[in-house]
Amino acid sequence: MEREVAGGCHCGAVRFEATIDTTLGLECNCSYCAKAAPLLAFTGGENFRQTAGEGAMTDYRFYKKVIAHLFCATCGISAFGRGETPDGQKMVAINLRCLDDLDMTGVHKGSFNGAAL
Repeated sequence: MEREVAGGCHCGAVRFEATIDTTLGLECNCSYCAKAAPLLAFTGGENFRQTAGEGAMTDYRFYKKVIAHLFCATCGISAFGRGETPDGQKMVAINLRCLDDLDMTGVHKGSFNGAAL
C-alpha cells in the first residue's frame, strides 16, 4: 500500500518526500549494502522529491557505476540512492530506516540479490 512519507538524514541537512509502499523493505546483498545495511523501498523518480540538501550530498559509485549511492556529507547517512531501471526509467531507492515516524514492526523484510547485478 503506497503512502506519502517524509524523511532525511541524521543531521537534517538532507530531506525528502515520496510516495512509496512501506510494508516491504528489501535487504540488498551487494558489497555496499552488505556493509551499510539499509532497508530499501523502491519508487519511480516521479514519486520522489528532495526538499533539502541538494548540495549537501556525496555520490559514491562502484562496479558498473550506474547507481548513485548518495550520503550526507555532514553526518554520513544514506537516506536514498538514485538509478535507472533496465528500461531506462528513473528510480529511487529509499532507506526506510530514514523515514520520519515509521513503525518498523509493520515492515516485512525481503531480499534483493544486488550482488548478481
